[in-house]
Amino acid sequence: MAIYVYKAMTRTGMIVRNKVEAPTKQLLINMLKNSDLLPISIERAPNLQRKQAKRKKKNIDNKEYMKEFNSTDIEENHAMTTRDKIKMYLMQTQKITNRDLVVFTQNFYLLKKANFNNIHALRTLADGAENPVFRQIIEDILAGVEAGENMYTTMEYYEDVFPYIYVNMVKVGELSGSLTNSLEQAVKYLDDTSAVNKKLRNILIPNIVQFVLLIVMLVVGTLVAIPAIQGVYDELGTEDTLPAITLWFQDVMNIAIRFWYIPLALFVGVVVAIFMYISTPKGRYNFDHFKYKAPIFGELIFALDFSRLMKAMLLNLKNGMRIQEAMEVSKNVVKNRVMRSIIETSMNNILLGSSWIEPFEKSGLCKPMQIEMLKIGMRTDLTEMMEKLVEYMQIDIDDIMTKVMKALPQVVYSIVGVVLIFFVIVVLVPCIQVYMGNFLFSAYLD
Repeated sequence: MAIYVYKAMTRTGMIVRNKVEAPTKQLLINMLKNSDLLPISIERAPNLQRKQAKRKKKNIDNKEYMKEFNSTDIEENHAMTTRDKIKMYLMQTQKITNRDLVVFTQNFYLLKKANFNNIHALRTLADGAENPVFRQIIEDILAGVEAGENMYTTMEYYEDVFPYIYVNMVKVGELSGSLTNSLEQAVKYLDDTSAVNKKLRNILIPNIVQFVLLIVMLVVGTLVAIPAIQGVYDELGTEDTLPAITLWFQDVMNIAIRFWYIPLALFVGVVVAIFMYISTPKGRYNFDHFKYKAPIFGELIFALDFSRLMKAMLLNLKNGMRIQEAMEVSKNVVKNRVMRSIIETSMNNILLGSSWIEPFEKSGLCKPMQIEMLKIGMRTDLTEMMEKLVEYMQIDIDDIMTKVMKALPQVVYSIVGVVLIFFVIVVLVPCIQVYMGNFLFSAYLD
């Protein structure tokens, strides 16, 4: 554990200064807040740490951290300085963005490439961090490394900051001794994820906005414009009627408004049922299998997961691990239950003396080219062939991404087009009929 010197304010406005021992700065902040103390500043005491085998992250008693509290450290100072107020405000409101994580990873990779050790690199990154909240997290990671822990053990505690796959990439790098290569993969993963998300946003957001506006116009037109047109028809006594589909949709909307709680209850019930099913082991497995088989995105999701697995295994194999050990360390880079099941079966096959490639082949998810390259690698040089496989898969992923980006707009445009056609038939056609005035001839003849 590390020793921290903190300054906090009580509810009565008194300033408290104390020195305590805690596993992480963020956890100490939470403990202080739970003890009705508002943290102002927390600094790690230099060269005052003692080794600890494993840091606890859960079920920590507040009393364990506050037992060293000394009332003589309380100052009768009700007025906070402007600097303290700014620090407290930033600590409470600053959020960690994806940019913070990308900059941290890129700089960490560059420092490791320059032969910085982990402690020196983390200390440099903590000093240069712009986000004060993220700086505290980096200092927590640094404290863990100085205490003899791996970085990923602290990163796992901040699951809302470091993605699951990101943490396991770092884990593979630390356990295999190839942290620099893992950070390079993490940088590429973050860049690719950001690029894909940007492309998806550019395609989906404008079309979703159009779709929502069309739905709003359809509902408002049905509830406002259609009754007004029907009122004109009734007042003039014409025999002309609104289109049948317009009258049908108007009845549907009236029933939905009158008995709104029924569709709402059905919607909530369906959502709850889906989440309850997914929370079961079988439901989660089937949902993960659906991800790999889903139209448009399924092939891409599997290709990304399989590529991450192969890259992680390649790092471990290059560092002298056997295939089974490489798979054991690398399996956590993917979260999909189907892929994890294939990996576990593959590891069992190795113990039984069978082919570890067979489960991937029987799954029907891998392409024949990928399986054939692995088989050739087992007969020649697996590490060299896996390097070629990774290169081939990157090209394949780029091709799949291109196809997805071409198909996705067509699907979205089709959905928006259907809604637009329905809007024209239900709302605009009656409006055009009124504008043309043909119903007046029928009313006059009557």
